[in-house]
Amino acid sequence: MKQLERRTIAWTLIGVAAAALLAWSLWPSAMGVDVAVVERGPIAVTLDEEGETRVRERFVVSAPVAGRLLRIELEPGDTVVAGETVLAFFQPQDSTLLDPRSRAEAEAEVRAFEADLERARHEHARQEAEVEFTRRECDRARALGAQGILAADRLDAAELGERSAIERLNAALHAVESARARLSRARARLLNLGAPDRVGDAPLELRAPVDGVVLRRLHESETVVSTGETLMELGDPNDLEIVADYLSRDTVRIRPGARALIDRWGGEGTLEARVARVEPSGFTKVSALGVEEQRVNVVLEIVTPATDREGLADGFRVETRIVELECEDVVQVPAGSLFRDGERWAVFAVEAGRAVLRHVDVGARTPRRAEIRSGLSADETVIVHPGDRIADGLRVEARTLPY
Repeated sequence: MKQLERRTIAWTLIGVAAAALLAWSLWPSAMGVDVAVVERGPIAVTLDEEGETRVRERFVVSAPVAGRLLRIELEPGDTVVAGETVLAFFQPQDSTLLDPRSRAEAEAEVRAFEADLERARHEHARQEAEVEFTRRECDRARALGAQGILAADRLDAAELGERSAIERLNAALHAVESARARLSRARARLLNLGAPDRVGDAPLELRAPVDGVVLRRLHESETVVSTGETLMELGDPNDLEIVADYLSRDTVRIRPGARALIDRWGGEGTLEARVARVEPSGFTKVSALGVEEQRVNVVLEIVTPATDREGLADGFRVETRIVELECEDVVQVPAGSLFRDGERWAVFAVEAGRAVLRHVDVGARTPRRAEIRSGLSADETVIVHPGDRIADGLRVEARTLPY
């Protein structure tokens, strides 16, 4: 009898253990989820785009006339002083080079005008002698007329001859000046780079118009350039501004004076800036996906001192964030914890190891964070990126993530 009771008890214990093992295996386990703690702090809504730095005042040095530019020794980055630093030496030249036939004709024309000038000079000398002669004749006629010896008409004729001689002398003088001008014009045709008698061989010195550094050098070796051709660009690399093109629908919300932040500029920290102006005209730009977009340039003025942004220079790529809305101290959660539950925003809070559905009122939102106006309080825990398997009341095992 005792042996039967022991066997019954043993089988009973085995059955209970098997039932407990079966129940444990079928009991739902807690689901692992990533969670974050609800915090209080500042939040800023920004409009983000890539931008490019540029020197605010850029000075372009160009060729004053057509000619030969001698080799430029200055390198990009070299410092220049206004009115002192010689940027380049420039040899002006005539734009028309004479062929042998044209040169022979021009030289013959020069000789002809030289002969005309010499003839005009001789004529001028002859007229001077004639004026001197008529003046003496007129003086004698006046003396005889005063004595009553010479008739009045003879005296009038002598004075007329004197005035006529003076006029012919003036005409001869103008003829000399005209011949000299024609000779100068003919000689000017011979002035070119190949003429041995070319005047003004000393090259022109192009000096720096402002203090700064050489930003770009478009010519280095000796070459022939045309009038107005750009030689180099000057500017102050510390006097920078940033231009970024924003979508036109975002630009309407940007106002001059708005705060801006500059990230990924190559140095440590974030640079402070402000919107200097929004250009009044947009342009069409094709995105990387091939979509045509209307863009507007927004110019930012860097507020951070130049000493705190060393290395940043002209034409550098940066990331700009224009602040549209700032909140100093608000309850906020990771943006990935929010989802739509019908027409309302919701999150899953974690209470006593279980997921609890909470409807919340959302305020300002950024790509990373969202303001919670009601439905949550600071120091609570929410599930980040809840999946389809998360349901209200589900047992969860939390893994805390920083955000």
